[in-house]
Amino acid sequence: MFLGQYQHSLDEKGRLTIPAAFRDALGEGAFVSQGFDRNLMIMGTAYFQQVYERINAMSITDPSARLLRRLILSSAYQVEVDRAGRILLPQNLRQFLALNGEAMVVGQGEYFEIWTPAEWERQMQTLQDAEANSQRFQALDLSTGKA
Repeated sequence: MFLGQYQHSLDEKGRLTIPAAFRDALGEGAFVSQGFDRNLMIMGTAYFQQVYERINAMSITDPSARLLRRLILSSAYQVEVDRAGRILLPQNLRQFLALNGEAMVVGQGEYFEIWTPAEWERQMQTLQDAEANSQRFQALDLSTGKA
């Protein structure tokens, strides 16, 4: 499971060090893709396969399904963790984020995200608005079902 947030540097070749806590979960490799926000998503092979199967089961006659397919699959690349615990981020994805120098690596449970520090700071400001959160998350049921 990918949890927490970490700041790491990209080297001159575009390699990003993956937090040690995340490396074991990526043992069989990973996929990187454009995220839904101004970020990247990194998924282990098994989770990416589940996402792929769900996308592939959607009707190609549905315009939203085609857009989702294009968003995820056209920007997806298989990556491997090297001996130093790094992954090489494709240049077009680094350009999409304007990512150079520092990156935020943020756990999301089944996958993790990569953000520029400035974009992550904007996300954190949004997430720290308690009043907005009470409205925003009201419809989500996080109860365990136990009394």
